Amino acid sequence: MSTSDTYRIEVETVAEYIDAQSRPEDEHYVFAYHITVRNTGGVAAQLVSRHWIITDGNGKVQEVRGLGVVGEQPTLAPGESFRYTSGCVLETPVGTMQGSYRMHAADGHHFDAEIPPFMLAVPHVLH
Repeated sequence: MSTSDTYRIEVETVAEYIDAQSRPEDEHYVFAYHITVRNTGGVAAQLVSRHWIITDGNGKVQEVRGLGVVGEQPTLAPGESFRYTSGCVLETPVGTMQGSYRMHAADGHHFDAEIPPFMLAVPHVLH
């Protein structure tokens, strides 16, 4: 088994606009994002920390770093997944998020699980 097969984490993302909490007239757009982290590798691994890069429609970048996700540092055995929901606020109706999770494998190896870029957008604002 290769290293890339041993240490493999897949990240699925779904974003949604939260109209009830947003105030477009104040440039306050609230989004929720639902994340599924799945261990498709061959060794158990713990999600220790996160690093997000959030870019709004004006190109303003925010970086967020912290321990775990939603107050947890889940350990995922091969085949297991962890799902959580969080949110962010943008000053524009469109933006993107991407980043990585720092993982500690049960065998002592540390690696980063990439979070592919995904879009945050008010419905019907993009054609």
